[in-house]
Amino acid sequence: MKLHSVWVVLLACGVCMTGCQPKKNLQLGFIGGLSDRNSDNGQSGLNGVILAVEQFNRTGGVDGRMVELIAKDDAQNKQTAANSTQEMVAAKVEAVIGPFTSGMAEVIVPITGAAGIFQISPTITSMSFYGKDDNLFRINRTTRDNAQDYAKVMLNLGQKHTSVAYDTRNLNFTQSWLKEFRDAVTAAGSSLAAEVPYESSPDADFSKVVKSMLVGQPDSLFFISGALDVARLAQQARKQAPQLPIGASEWASTEQLLELGGDVVQGLLIVQNFNNRDESQRFKEFSDAYFKRFQRNPGYSSVSAYDAATVVLTGLQKQTKDESLKSAVMRSGPYQGLQQSITFDANGDTRRQVFFTQIRNGRYEPLN
Repeated sequence: MKLHSVWVVLLACGVCMTGCQPKKNLQLGFIGGLSDRNSDNGQSGLNGVILAVEQFNRTGGVDGRMVELIAKDDAQNKQTAANSTQEMVAAKVEAVIGPFTSGMAEVIVPITGAAGIFQISPTITSMSFYGKDDNLFRINRTTRDNAQDYAKVMLNLGQKHTSVAYDTRNLNFTQSWLKEFRDAVTAAGSSLAAEVPYESSPDADFSKVVKSMLVGQPDSLFFISGALDVARLAQQARKQAPQLPIGASEWASTEQLLELGGDVVQGLLIVQNFNNRDESQRFKEFSDAYFKRFQRNPGYSSVSAYDAATVVLTGLQKQTKDESLKSAVMRSGPYQGLQQSITFDANGDTRRQVFFTQIRNGRYEPLN
């Protein structure tokens, strides 16, 4: 009897040793520009994902399995992006959140797609990624949606002969945006005064870019560029044509634009895909938590990235055995984002409300 009791105890210990082991973490990938000239966009997005993952883990994760975030930099460089993506594939991540520019998506999406990894981008908008049945889902609108709305608003403001400058480093986005904007303006019976390409770099001659924009005698200037470049372009615009209204695409709509632009971006027209004046309890709790964690206010990239993480983390919770994460995400919606409901169509595309603003007194204020 004593010997039998010993075996029972040993058996119980063995079960505990095998059954009570900590559960293996689920690895979630992130990729964005964390060291390039527009790193404010990627870093803000990473912060949003970090906050979402930390909050998710505090509630128990996925049946006790914690989510571990593997963050990679694409540096807005094709080779760096490819290398970083291959590293996440090798790590066998469950999903990838990112990238944040369409130019990098050109490189990254084929690699994750070939590996069968589910991917969701918080911000890419190029028509190149719209309407495709693949492993990529998108939280944002398309360049067509945004450019058409911009054209409507600007024409209503009397801006009927705009000159546009666009950054060729993110050509997949900027060229798509410009095409849709040109089509919308032309359909309304107006025209563009000039289309000026340039390559973003520390020594780019923005004085020359603006000078070229002014050749067509425009009634307004518009920049399809990141925040850092928009600040420098606006500075030159104020020097060379202070009377002309200025605007920029949603790509530049970050806190960095306010910090770097100062007085020269006052009055600049720009759209945001979230309501920065939202006083709802849900958004206030997020904003407070974000500020406490990162000592910064959230921007459009962090809001979209948090929503993207919400979709992925919910999908991981709902995923059944032998079910792909894509299928789990598709059947588990709609999702309650921070401000908007997120519903995906059969191709993983969604609609998103936007808010037109002007920069006034160092803030994004609603367009009157």
